[in-house]
Amino acid sequence: MGRGKIEIKRIENKTSRQVTFCKRRNGLLKKAYELAILCDAEIALIVFSSRGRLYEFSNVNSTRSTIERYKKASASTSGSAPVIDVNSHQYFQQEAAKMRHQIQTLQNANRHLIGESIGNMTAKELKSLENRLEKGISRIRSKKHELLFSEIEYMQKREADLQNENMFLRAKVAEAERAEHDDQQAAEDDEMAPAPAVGGGSSSGTELEALPATFDTREYYPPAPPVSMLAAAAAAAAAQYSSDHHQTALHLGYFKVDSGKGGLL
Repeated sequence: MGRGKIEIKRIENKTSRQVTFCKRRNGLLKKAYELAILCDAEIALIVFSSRGRLYEFSNVNSTRSTIERYKKASASTSGSAPVIDVNSHQYFQQEAAKMRHQIQTLQNANRHLIGESIGNMTAKELKSLENRLEKGISRIRSKKHELLFSEIEYMQKREADLQNENMFLRAKVAEAERAEHDDQQAAEDDEMAPAPAVGGGSSSGTELEALPATFDTREYYPPAPPVSMLAAAAAAAAAQYSSDHHQTALHLGYFKVDSGKGGLL
């Protein structure tokens, strides 16, 4: 069950009132301390008991300095809004001291991270520092591996793209080489093809169709016959001439002169 609501009124019992005062006073001081630490506030707490005993708390040098600051702020109050005297020399001194303390703390922490100024640290503080360093190193390694994997993945993708591009270029080069080879082969076939025969009825329609469009038969000269054919033709002509000459001599009555004799045969 939850705690019941307590009625706020004066405690008549003197002993109970004193016990409650001690408990509430300690709680109030604790709350003031926590507020000063958590919120970095300047707090001054003054409590007088029913017997006239003084209890005070201040998170700065003294309660008196806070009271003096309060007086200055109250003196310069305009209307209902309090105005802080920013020109107060003491205020700037306190702020400067706080900043110096924070800077010193951060510098010490940085030196501890690189293993310096650890001579005055306790075993517990060293263990805590070691744990923090190990956690930091673990996070750094994790981030490094993540970046490396990302870089490897990018390089693999880039390699695949380059291979595909290389294969495409190879195919284009091979296609161009085949086309050039086919054109060269066609040109060689045209040069080695025999010339079609001109004149006479032995020429076929296919040979005539194979002639180029610019071919002029008037300027065509048939190739010379081989040497063997010329020799055979010359021998045949000589034999024919000898036969004709002999027959002519018989018809004209020529006679042959014998050795040492003359007359007709």
